[in-house]
Amino acid sequence: MESLAYKILPVILIFVLGYILKMFGVLKQDHGDVFMKVVFYLSLPALIILSLTRVELSVEYAWLPLISFTIIMIQFMVSFFVGKVMKLDRRTHGVLLAGTMIMNIGFVLPFIIAAYGDEGLALLAMFDVSNAILAFTLVYYLACRYGEHGNSSKLLVKKFLFSPPIWALTAGIILNLTNTEIPAVPANLFQILGDLTIPLIMIALGIFFNLKLIKPVPVFAGIAIRMLLGFGIGLAFCYVLGLEGLIRTIVLIGASAP
Repeated sequence: MESLAYKILPVILIFVLGYILKMFGVLKQDHGDVFMKVVFYLSLPALIILSLTRVELSVEYAWLPLISFTIIMIQFMVSFFVGKVMKLDRRTHGVLLAGTMIMNIGFVLPFIIAAYGDEGLALLAMFDVSNAILAFTLVYYLACRYGEHGNSSKLLVKKFLFSPPIWALTAGIILNLTNTEIPAVPANLFQILGDLTIPLIMIALGIFFNLKLIKPVPVFAGIAIRMLLGFGIGLAFCYVLGLEGLIRTIVLIGASAP
């Protein structure tokens, strides 16, 4: 436990540093957006490929996207019912649905990498597959239906198909299953890029952090559905499927991600 705390504490301190730099005007919202783009297009794909080539894939990995898909669909039905009971206006109901259906894996990613390394990241990437697919399909459809405007469906499909993390996940699995070793130069390049992931995400989260609360009742309802219900469903899956060890930890953390 003490060793885990030593791994997690620096990650939290980077978040605090990002927030302090924002408070002093050194960093602004736009900087956070740029940092997250670097993570999405460069550092995270590099890290995913490296991690997947360093671990031994097992049959249990196949359960992860199925578990996350089921959790999200259950939360969709619960959020739909809760929104009706609370008599939320159309747009607020739409935000509740989208907010409870999207697992913010990016928030827990730095902690998983710091605490559990390559295997933790590989498991989390598999768990996130269904989350990514539903975000670009069902959640997008609901956002258009409940909102006033929406992006072109073709643009969303294009963003998903050309998503670097999705391609990195595919490439990493292929390299793993074919026992293909990455040459030294690309491997070192991927490692350098991958090492940027934790600091960039946590600094960006520090920049984005805001304590301002709007419509607290729907917000807390969304938090309860996303995190508490998600954890409960994830725990039920772990018992039913007999999941133990790191894969159990990843399911519980991913299921309750904010």
